[in-house]
Amino acid sequence: MTLVLVLVIGGIIGWLASILMRTDAQQGILLNIVVGIVGALLAGFIVTPLIGGAPITSGSFDLLSLVASFLGAVILLAIVNLFRRGSVR
Repeated sequence: MTLVLVLVIGGIIGWLASILMRTDAQQGILLNIVVGIVGALLAGFIVTPLIGGAPITSGSFDLLSLVASFLGAVILLAIVNLFRRGSVR
């Protein structure tokens, strides 16, 4: 059940991050899920130790882990945009 929740929450987080970074028109639902989950993994290694809490991939669905996963997804999209376009946005 945790895997299903990670996929659903990861998809929503990836979708919200792609709207913020203005890449939603280029991505489909599958890429939004991938960005959300990889962003959550990135947040588990980078963002979560800085702000505390547990990563979303460990099954912790509190507000702090959701915010950290969202920040990880935004950071991931910024890195991808930097290599694709030469700018963050």
